Amino acid sequence: MTQLTEKKIIVGLEIGTTKVVTLIGEILPNNLMNIIGMGSHKSHGIKNGEINDLKSVSKAIKNSIKKAEDMAGFNISSVYLAISGKYIHYQNEIGIVPLSEKEVTKKDIKNAIYTAQSVKINNEHKILHIIPKEFSIDQKFGIKNPLGLSGIRMQVEVHLVTCNNEILKNFIKSVNNCRLKVNEVVFSGLASNKAIITREQKKLGVCMIDIGGGTMDITIHINGFICYSSVIPYAGNMVTNDISSIFSISKKDAEKIKIEHGCSDEQNDNKTKRIEITTFNENKIIYVEKKLLHHVIDARYIELLNLAKNKLQIFFKTINEKKIRKKLFAGIILTGGASKIKNLDALAKKIFKTNIEIKKSKKIEGLTENFNTENYSTVIGLLKYGKNKILKETKNVKNKKFFQKWFKKINCWINKKN
Repeated sequence: MTQLTEKKIIVGLEIGTTKVVTLIGEILPNNLMNIIGMGSHKSHGIKNGEINDLKSVSKAIKNSIKKAEDMAGFNISSVYLAISGKYIHYQNEIGIVPLSEKEVTKKDIKNAIYTAQSVKINNEHKILHIIPKEFSIDQKFGIKNPLGLSGIRMQVEVHLVTCNNEILKNFIKSVNNCRLKVNEVVFSGLASNKAIITREQKKLGVCMIDIGGGTMDITIHINGFICYSSVIPYAGNMVTNDISSIFSISKKDAEKIKIEHGCSDEQNDNKTKRIEITTFNENKIIYVEKKLLHHVIDARYIELLNLAKNKLQIFFKTINEKKIRKKLFAGIILTGGASKIKNLDALAKKIFKTNIEIKKSKKIEGLTENFNTENYSTVIGLLKYGKNKILKETKNVKNKKFFQKWFKKINCWINKKN
């Protein structure tokens, strides 16, 4: 294989508790994203989003990367990395600056954001994301882009996402051990947002819960801005472990049962009393009591969803309800591998008492393989995140070259005049 340099290539790498996934995407001339390589490998050395065996994690990354490279037909050199875990924190902050000119300049915006991010954060943490929510000028609120507006004083509200610095270093080291550079580390919840939530849903107000194997990522958008992000270090693996333990079957078989039979269904639960399961090695047929199975699955998912509900209730108690509407008009979106079990939406609706939608990532071109599902929301979002960064940088370079060319012509004209 060769190193590809002439094409616009983006690589997304998700190091999850259950799997390590790599997607290689190419930005086409029409700016659409085309997936040209994919690799997935079972995670080793990581629990609830935290590394406990660096060597095993690096080995899983290498295997995932190699599969994607073999499919794409070339070697990669850098990745956008998605991580999640209980060490991810958030805080909303405000930055206020006097305007240096009669109208807002790019420097004023930069200074306001810098002031907001200069607040005290946990000493052991590093800022991953600084996301401007909205601006205000002289008590005029809800401004999305203040550039060029007149005023005396400007304020910006930002959403900061931070990560424990030592744990962050371990994730980066696990990738560097594979001779790869990390372009940027992205909180998994924000990456999933890119793949799942529409602009209209963000304006209406929406909560997204990405239920993975080891963690649940929660994000809330209100009035078009992200105002909350959090991680719960428990998720779908707990359900699988319960099934495996109670019915004395392998975790692989337990995962299969969980996905195929899911939560209880009041309309159909009385039709059959037992479920026949063929194990993965197909040498054994087992029978599972349907009522007991649904009790096990329901009990754990009710616990997990109530943990998320408690997070939302705490958040809404802390915000200024006069300024931010409490109601999530677009409801709650569930995504992630552990969200695709049957009847989960009905169970979630009883708990949250609002509109529930189980959603997979938005359409993306590329492999015909069945990868475009809830399982890959995060890594698909990474490709979209990286694409936006590259297109923005390309635009800035073009603008810079345009102005350089324009100034050169002006200088030539002046010199001729002289």
